[in-house]
Amino acid sequence: MGLRILVSGKGGSGKTTVAALTTLIFARRGYNVLVLDTDSVPNTAQSLGVPPEIASKIVPLVKNEELVAEKTGARPGEGWGLLFSLTPDVSDIVDRYGIRVRENVRLVVVGSIDASKEGCLCPAIALAKAFLLHVLLKKRDIVIVDSEAGAEVFGRGLAEKFDVNLCVAEPTFKSLAIARKLVELGKQLGIRHSVVVINKVEDPLRAVELFGKTIGSEVPYHIVRYSPRIPQLENLGMGLDRLEENDVAYRDVEKLVDYLEKLV
Repeated sequence: MGLRILVSGKGGSGKTTVAALTTLIFARRGYNVLVLDTDSVPNTAQSLGVPPEIASKIVPLVKNEELVAEKTGARPGEGWGLLFSLTPDVSDIVDRYGIRVRENVRLVVVGSIDASKEGCLCPAIALAKAFLLHVLLKKRDIVIVDSEAGAEVFGRGLAEKFDVNLCVAEPTFKSLAIARKLVELGKQLGIRHSVVVINKVEDPLRAVELFGKTIGSEVPYHIVRYSPRIPQLENLGMGLDRLEENDVAYRDVEKLVDYLEKLV
């Protein structure tokens, strides 16, 4: 029931752009969408159209020491040897901390984990993992996770129980090679569907040729053409809700949503 979508990829590939546009298009089609921002530099809020003055004041869940202590019994960054809950009650987090972007879109900024400070097992990770795995879906519910750049989300097991792994890559050898690795990691965690989203494409034929050389034909791909309007909106502090529906990138993500809708 419903669909859990993980948006992964190399830093700068446009993960947040793809996640935000996918969210907005699903919402316009009548789905209820919950967006979880787990990036180390959370900026999904602004891409969804949350005003910068509000987005800048959002405290990620993993940095909310009072919340982490309430749910797990320990504070973020406290030393090893502490007893804390690995299965905290997270059933009320969306209601308490979810930002209503529009009637059928909620955003929760989960935040990332600083591995050098927190280690591989800590109260904040326990809270984040429990929350990501908790969210229940009904028929027209979509969960979209804008993940941290790289493979961190896979290494910590936070990607478990997702239905789709959208690996966003730029049309370069290095970026597509990273996407290939993320597809493999997703398969190891049991993610049922993987799609490589080749983003910011100016030469589709060249992008397809490069994809064939780096990844091959076993993994489906989807091309999103470069739109000069997107950086213009970002530079003005505006969200992608202002992007025109006839924009090339918008139309390409619409086709991606057509594919994803068949999996719901």
